[in-house]
Amino acid sequence: MLVDTQPATYQHVPATAEVRDQWVNSRLIAVLMDNVMPTLGAALLAIPLVVFMLWNEVNGYLLAAWASALLCMIAFRYRMLGIYRLRFDSQEGPQRMAFIKRYQWSWVVIGILWGGVVGLSYGRASIGVQFICGMLVLGQGLITLVSFSSYLPVFRRYANTVVAVVALTLLADALLNREPTAMPLRTSTGLLALLALFWWLLMMAGKRLHQVYRSSFELQFSNQELIDSLTQQTRASLRAVATKNRFLASAAHDLRQPVHALSLYADWLATEPDMAREISPRILQSTRAINELFDSLFDLTRIDAGNYKVRLQHVDVQQLFADLSLQFSPVAAGKSLKLKTHTRPLQLWGDPVVLRRILGNLLSNALKHTSKGGVLLGLRQKEDMLVFEVWDTGVGIAREHQQAIFQEFFRVSQHHGTEDSLGLGLTIVSKLATMMGYQLALSSEANRGSVFRVMLPIYTQQQGMPDVPT
Repeated sequence: MLVDTQPATYQHVPATAEVRDQWVNSRLIAVLMDNVMPTLGAALLAIPLVVFMLWNEVNGYLLAAWASALLCMIAFRYRMLGIYRLRFDSQEGPQRMAFIKRYQWSWVVIGILWGGVVGLSYGRASIGVQFICGMLVLGQGLITLVSFSSYLPVFRRYANTVVAVVALTLLADALLNREPTAMPLRTSTGLLALLALFWWLLMMAGKRLHQVYRSSFELQFSNQELIDSLTQQTRASLRAVATKNRFLASAAHDLRQPVHALSLYADWLATEPDMAREISPRILQSTRAINELFDSLFDLTRIDAGNYKVRLQHVDVQQLFADLSLQFSPVAAGKSLKLKTHTRPLQLWGDPVVLRRILGNLLSNALKHTSKGGVLLGLRQKEDMLVFEVWDTGVGIAREHQQAIFQEFFRVSQHHGTEDSLGLGLTIVSKLATMMGYQLALSSEANRGSVFRVMLPIYTQQQGMPDVPT
């Protein structure tokens, strides 16, 4: 069976439509608030003109009340703009939406006041003054189109309010005013028709301008999302390149020492043939180190490429432990260490080569970093797991290094026994365990020893399991 161990590549997950809409709406609100100040300035310039044109034309108290109310609203909206700049300008999404919902009534009041200019002048002032006031309200509608169409709910409330007030004024005059100086009914009807046409054109233009704003920000959002995706993928690629560079540099460094030693021994043997008995073991040692490194590199390459072939079959655990004990007993004896195994007759369903590689690397690592005491290889069952354990009484691993030791070529520099270590054994253990679906755990305390656990889920076994020591 060919097990796919190809690491998952980074995939940028696009933002949801809700996130995009919140971001776009917050941008549209920002444009709306940026346009508030120019409208306040235009209103301040228009108030003196209206008062001047209607002076002695309409009731002075009504005109003063209108001007005072508009000035109060201008002052309030200036304060509102200050609150926005102070609290909400740097925030996004729901906060700005809540702000607009809280203060959107102010646009309605301003619309009522500007529509009220027609209510003050229509049928009361001279024709020229009425015309100027009508043009002033028309100008307010055009200012609305430019300033408020970025955020459609506010634009519609303001424009509809102004047009509704003007329409009610014309209807009231046409239906209720029967004085000789009143506007003819036909004139009022014509003005209502023109007002309806103006409202329809204003709504269509506002909607299209809003779509321009929205499309622009949606494109900006998509571009930023694409930039973020490319940036993250570039960073991932750079990290991968850096990892490979470190991998190759470390491999070259580890190869250089045994190859250089092998060259020296060969030269020595050529000049001193009588010393072959003494030099041959050193040549064999260097050759083994080179072979070990190449085997490890090839294993890592096959695992990362997904080409490591797994052959599942029944595995005799007692025989596996006996083979491992036979392989590593000379190493333990050479360091005056005790190597023990603990299991009972048991058949597992797995790959014997993979299990031998995992447990062999763990035993090799334990023996390499243990100078007194011994190493124990055991198997026991814990709930729904079969657990291989490798105990040692070695130098242990500090907590800050317990994750890093599974990285390629990582070695704890102050540990005795790391001088000739390749730093690949535990990396291969981690990758093989992941490939097989095994869990890997480590418990260690500096200067007291370590225990590595390889846990096999019971459900991965194809036959009933006999009891094992607990």
